[in-house]
Amino acid sequence: MSVYVHVPWCVRKCPYCDFNSHAAPGGEIPERAYLDALRSDLEQALPSIWGRQVVSVFLGGGTPSLLSAAGLDELLAMLRACLNVWPDAEITMEANPGTAEADRFRDYAASGVTRFSLGIQSFDDAQLKKLGRIHDSAQARAAIEMAKRAAPRVNLDMMFALPGQTLDACVADLRQAVGFGTEHLSLYHLTMEPNTVFAKFPPEDLPDDDTSAAMQDAVEAELAAAGLARYEVSAYARPGARCRHNLNYWEFGDYLGLGPGAHGKLSFHDRIVREARLRSPPSSNTATAAPAGSLLAHHPHARPHDPPLEYLPPARPPPDRHSPPSVNHRTA
Repeated sequence: MSVYVHVPWCVRKCPYCDFNSHAAPGGEIPERAYLDALRSDLEQALPSIWGRQVVSVFLGGGTPSLLSAAGLDELLAMLRACLNVWPDAEITMEANPGTAEADRFRDYAASGVTRFSLGIQSFDDAQLKKLGRIHDSAQARAAIEMAKRAAPRVNLDMMFALPGQTLDACVADLRQAVGFGTEHLSLYHLTMEPNTVFAKFPPEDLPDDDTSAAMQDAVEAELAAAGLARYEVSAYARPGARCRHNLNYWEFGDYLGLGPGAHGKLSFHDRIVREARLRSPPSSNTATAAPAGSLLAHHPHARPHDPPLEYLPPARPPPDRHSPPSVNHRTA
């Protein structure tokens, strides 16, 4: 089983982002209320997951690097105290280069973080400004070096098909990312998601479909030449560096979602339960305990003989996954 923990605050919400994130100007978040609410959430889930082994933990957001070192340490200690977390579990933490501090990264790693995922998006300062990012290219480079010194594995999130971006600029951006020697890259095509600022006010000069397709082809070729193979829709890794947490999703593994808006999927002998937490984040006035079940917004069940589409993920799996015997085993 994997555990996803959602930290729902950012210093500023990016105009393309449709995730459950809320602006926290100055980076001030109600950390105590959040940790108390998270404990209530976890305690409510325990009867359904007791005894399951946890192979990965992923702290996503939002901006988890807004947590203090002490807050992150308390969070991971809470998970270890309540769950059977493997000693060698992969523990990933997303971080924004604009909130990166070397001492804090070292403290995060000392608490158990084994993998940082940095939201770089681009090394072009003009593009970073268009994307509403709070960091510049110098901060991005510094954050990568900090993360590499602190943890054994680092992922870089990058974007392409950006406003006014040419094919050459896309390739140049990617080559800078590859140049840091990271073992894992996540590449995302900029899309206009509903209920975002970009959906309401689309940026000018977006690449057309042909240019975007050429960028995708160039990305694949550049990364293949650098030894990073594509193993799911947006993820590329060197041999042995695939994200364990990502693979658990693709292999239909179970995962517990904790925190505002987090989703989970738990399998039982007679059903599959999918859960979604309420999206509203806690505030400093939030009660520390919640009635049983009150944190769930959605709780559907699927039965073993439901259509195989329940088993298949909604996009291309790794090439070695979902062979017919595997699908039949899950759905027969």
